[in-house]
Amino acid sequence: MQLKFTKMHGCGNDYIYFNCLEEELPNPEDLAITLSDRHFGIGGDGIVLICKSDIADAKMRMFNMDGSEGKMCGNAIRCVGKYLYDHRIIHKEEILIDTLSGVKKLRLYIKDNLVDSVQVDMGRAEFAPHKIPVTLDGDKIINQETMIGDQSYHITCVSMGNPHCVVFMEDIEPIQIEELGPIFEHAPIFPERVNTEFIKVINENTLEMRVWERGSGETLACGTGACAAAVAAVENGFCKKGEDIKVKLLGGELIINYTDETVLMTGNAQKVFEGVIDIVDGGIKIAN
Repeated sequence: MQLKFTKMHGCGNDYIYFNCLEEELPNPEDLAITLSDRHFGIGGDGIVLICKSDIADAKMRMFNMDGSEGKMCGNAIRCVGKYLYDHRIIHKEEILIDTLSGVKKLRLYIKDNLVDSVQVDMGRAEFAPHKIPVTLDGDKIINQETMIGDQSYHITCVSMGNPHCVVFMEDIEPIQIEELGPIFEHAPIFPERVNTEFIKVINENTLEMRVWERGSGETLACGTGACAAAVAAVENGFCKKGEDIKVKLLGGELIINYTDETVLMTGNAQKVFEGVIDIVDGGIKIAN
């Protein structure tokens, strides 16, 4: 069996995309593990399936590199919009994409008849601990001192369709994220694990971020994480609600605007290359 794929990225957050509008992809969990390997596979932070939807223009399913399915991915959904428009599957600049976190509205910005960037209406930020989920008491977890591992951190918890824990620091470059990230991800207070954003505040409109994503480790960017960081910065008084906040990631920049009604995320979407894989007995190989 041969499968065509397109590798795409948003701010360096790269996924392998499959058009599943006509046929289903077999064993996406196993494919995600095999294909995401950067030495023996294609290489990526996971795979994305573009599927049919009865309630939107298309449905997005995303699988992390460990095979687990994610409910939402801000960088991936922008690339889904680009894929649909650039392949002439849809012919409009405002589209709806169904996800496990609900239907999201995308506005496509076109340059030379191709999508250059995308704004995503990510919906309301969720603070209720049981909806994140986090097993701490209170209506909101904002700048709450909490033991993570054997150290105390001031954490802010928010859901943007998936769980996030935001930690503000004076400097994020020297942190040993390969050691610290898993401690946060698997902390007992997060029953479904958690994505963790380590944030340095540059000024009231600029944040710098490193992110540890559950199931993927440190990535060059995380769209929902950038949204969570901006929301947390406003809730902690570092930034102002309703203003554009630039989040500087290892792989690029995203613009986040947090209002009373929703969170808007704007960023690039780029194709890297296309190819074909052969699914054969005993494994998967890249077709010549």
